[in-house]
Amino acid sequence: MTTTARPKAKARKAYDGPTAEEKLCADLVALMEAGTAPWRREWQGHQGEHRNLLTGHEYRGMNPLLLELGSLTKAGSQVPLWLGGAQAKGEGWFPRKGCTASRIVRPQLNQREEEQADGSTEVKAWVSYKIVPVFNAADLVGATDETAATLAQRIAAALSQAPEAREPAARLEAAEAVLETWTVPTAFGGVRAFYSPSRDRIAMPAHEAFDSREAFAATWAHEMIHSTGHDSRLKRDLDGGPTARSYAREELVAELGAVIVCRRLAIGSEFANHAAYLSSWAGLLQEGPKTLFRVLTDARRAADLIAPEAPLETAEA
Repeated sequence: MTTTARPKAKARKAYDGPTAEEKLCADLVALMEAGTAPWRREWQGHQGEHRNLLTGHEYRGMNPLLLELGSLTKAGSQVPLWLGGAQAKGEGWFPRKGCTASRIVRPQLNQREEEQADGSTEVKAWVSYKIVPVFNAADLVGATDETAATLAQRIAAALSQAPEAREPAARLEAAEAVLETWTVPTAFGGVRAFYSPSRDRIAMPAHEAFDSREAFAATWAHEMIHSTGHDSRLKRDLDGGPTARSYAREELVAELGAVIVCRRLAIGSEFANHAAYLSSWAGLLQEGPKTLFRVLTDARRAADLIAPEAPLETAEA
């Protein structure tokens, strides 16, 4: 009896391009190297928070910031509505030619048992992050006239359900009321805004020194984020001088943490950052995804102390 050997399957070519995590880092570095801090801009929350088009669930944690950055890297009109590729395909919608996904992170709790010297076992737990690509609803198209019409109707319906925007004065009063509850005292007056770790005090110029109440509140939020690093709170390294890596890292945590606070409190935060800061931040993030995730985690934890997210009845989509 003769047998014919099966031909060997061709080995898959190993993918040697950047990982999803590396792409996320590269996106943020590219924005910084553009010479501004583009995530700081006037409040644009009239269409509601970043949320899933189908479920309506709002994105939480650091993801609103990542989606804001994703919007800034794209040309054309964007809406705060997003969808995963598989979700879109299930509805007969597909990304338009040439558009790219934005990236969010999905926390994953990991556990493992470790045997101790005395024979007992201890459960070690840690959080890792899975990168999930999502597409802006404005970048989707229908495969047929019918699915295209359904997509347009879903977007219009989702936007119509956004809460009515408050008047600027009422919005700022509400935001400042939250900031005023922060436990670290602030001394107003003088010409500089800074946080003193040794005295555990914030110094701020008076309202009148700023171009707008929003600029005042955004700067105050930045200094508050610094104060969360005190040894009695989140214990970040606040001792580095201006040329130290720890100084650049802390400034980036304060910057991104303040942006998260500003989004939660509906504060605009437009201003230009010094190019030297941006250069040092970009260099820091070029170290790789682990550094980015640690910075984002620290920024989110700091923002949670100052302006906690409102609880949701359902989990994020």
